[in-house]
Amino acid sequence: MKALLAPLALALSLITQPAFAERTDRQQPVNIEADHMTVDDRNKVHVFEGNVILTQGSLLIKGDKLVVTQDAAGFQNGVATASGNKLATFRQKRQATGEYVDGEAERIEYDSRNEKARLFNRARVTSGGDEVRGAYIEYDAISENYLATNAPGSKPAAGSDTRVRAVIQPKSEGKAASQQ
Repeated sequence: MKALLAPLALALSLITQPAFAERTDRQQPVNIEADHMTVDDRNKVHVFEGNVILTQGSLLIKGDKLVVTQDAAGFQNGVATASGNKLATFRQKRQATGEYVDGEAERIEYDSRNEKARLFNRARVTSGGDEVRGAYIEYDAISENYLATNAPGSKPAAGSDTRVRAVIQPKSEGKAASQQ
């Protein structure tokens, strides 16, 4: 459930962090729980509504609604949203450290082919004590990169904060050496 990079017309921050998402997640079955499901088998569209929980290995995505589409090669793309003032969430284990990457936003798009999560509006991603916030964040589990910007291809609302925020924790020499 991956997506293409959006144009970066506004402030841009690229932060590289070792993520090493669980490589075995991709081979695991996708399990989805919800209060209601609608299937359009002809168009390969599944709509899950009400307390939706998707798991695939260590990947966990939660929201009020999840729309899953499947491409001709069998890869799934999902869009998770939350209603009201709530946020959709995702979590995935990092293979090398056993830590988790956590994210939340009003809308999360996940592309299983490219292993990318795109987070829109009130987006936040945390990993190992580090945190990135912005209107748009793309997390790439393969290249181990975060891309954060105010909003891809749009202008910020009048009076809104247009800054991307990041908190990067200092790494001890012993810990940094063990991760290289």
